[in-house]
Amino acid sequence: MRSVWMYAPEIGCGAGRSMVGFTVEAADGVIGHVDRQKDEPGMQHLVVDTGVWKFGRSVLIPAGAVTGIDAEAQKVYVTPSREEIKAAPRFATDSETADPGYLSEVGAYYLALRG
Repeated sequence: MRSVWMYAPEIGCGAGRSMVGFTVEAADGVIGHVDRQKDEPGMQHLVVDTGVWKFGRSVLIPAGAVTGIDAEAQKVYVTPSREEIKAAPRFATDSETADPGYLSEVGAYYLALRG
C-alpha cells in the first residue's frame, strides 16, 4: 500500500511544483485554497485554508489524498469529502508538521478513509 504521505505517480506532481494558491476540490465541493505545501520525501502534504467554511480554519491534507492536479485551472482534486476533511484532526500550528504524534494521528485518519 502506498504511503498516505506521498503523491501517487500518476497525478504528475513533480518535486518543485508549487500548488500554493490552487483551489482544492472534493467530489462534493470546494474545500479551500492551498496555503502551504511540504514536499519533503516521504512527508508530502498540503496545508489548506478553508476560509470558505463558516469559522474557516486550516487543515492538513496528506499527499496520498490528492487524486489529480490541473495546473492550467489551478485546481487540486482530493478523494475525501468535505465532511471527512472537516472531521480530520484539527491543524493549529506549523509546529504540528514536525510532531510525530500529530502526524501519526492524521495519517491513521486518512488511511482509515481508504477503507
